[in-house]
Amino acid sequence: MEVTINYNGQAVAVEVTLEVYEFLDRADHKTENLFHEQRRHWDGREFDEYIITTEGVGAYGETPEEYLCRKETLHELMAVLDTCTEAQRRRFLLYALDGLSLAEIGVLCGCSKVAVYQSVEAVRKKFINFFGNRLNK
Repeated sequence: MEVTINYNGQAVAVEVTLEVYEFLDRADHKTENLFHEQRRHWDGREFDEYIITTEGVGAYGETPEEYLCRKETLHELMAVLDTCTEAQRRRFLLYALDGLSLAEIGVLCGCSKVAVYQSVEAVRKKFINFFGNRLNK
């Protein structure tokens, strides 16, 4: 998609991905909403930096750089998980994201606690190797 941005007072057309376009569109809407509130002063408070920092956060609080870094990190994490077996991936996600104990995962997956531990450790070592190699470059 092509987006027009103002850079040093000049309009510049830039080609961006759909994700970046959607992020910029949401940011424009939030900025517009803050300007409307500034004009209205609907709640009688003085419009100041406190309102912007406390009420301007949330879904639109992340900068484009933070958004892209988060997406890149997610892609890297998924790339490591793609190298795992289905059982390793399932057990690791139940342990890391859902916070289940090794015994609970063993009951869900129909295996022993030791098998769950070995799966989680195998995935953990893959992450350590992947990110260890990335840091050494």
